[in-house]
Amino acid sequence: MPDQHIATVFDRDLEAIQARIMKMGGLVEAAIMESARSLEDRDEELAEQVRAADAAIDGLEDLINEETARLIALRAPTAVDLRLVLSVMKIAGNLERIGDYAKNIAKRTGVLAQLRPVNSSTAALRRMAREVELMLKDALDAYIQRDAELARDVIERDREVDQMYNALFREFLTFMMEDPRNITACMHLHFIAKNIERMGDHVTGIAEQVVYLVTGERLEEARAKADDTSVSILEG
Repeated sequence: MPDQHIATVFDRDLEAIQARIMKMGGLVEAAIMESARSLEDRDEELAEQVRAADAAIDGLEDLINEETARLIALRAPTAVDLRLVLSVMKIAGNLERIGDYAKNIAKRTGVLAQLRPVNSSTAALRRMAREVELMLKDALDAYIQRDAELARDVIERDREVDQMYNALFREFLTFMMEDPRNITACMHLHFIAKNIERMGDHVTGIAEQVVYLVTGERLEEARAKADDTSVSILEG
């Protein structure tokens, strides 16, 4: 009976932590899309809201880390349970980094709003961000449903994000060579594209945690990147 009670308390504590993960995921999904929208619409007020909202994402990560550490200390989970707890911590870390990248994009909105637009680049960046946001939604669904196949699908889709980044990278180089007045704006836009590409990497990291959680299989070292750019301007 005592063992059953301990298991019940562990499950309840873990459910509370997982609820925080989903809340954090929702805030990060919103940050991705709102940062991209603020860029495309040149909406500095929305960009500031994204920057301010990042504090809530950071706070949730701190809370999740505290609660998982307490859970390990008090409940001493073993085997599958420990793997689950450690996966939660890694997922929270990936979500926090995605939020940071969204905040970085929002920081650039004010600068770019003062510069002349460069073709339809901001619309392309928003489409790229939308793909990452959809990947994140599916990665979180895969986590809740313990769906390794959906997680693997998310991992494969990261190649599309890499390819979108490659295309934008070449486009920005062309714009800079055609007109030196585009250089400053294109440098900032490239920084944003790289941030979105890295968001995709962290979403992939979440999906890899799901595969590991469900199957015990580690995929991190096997994954190949489709980013074939040889240089990186102002990597963030």
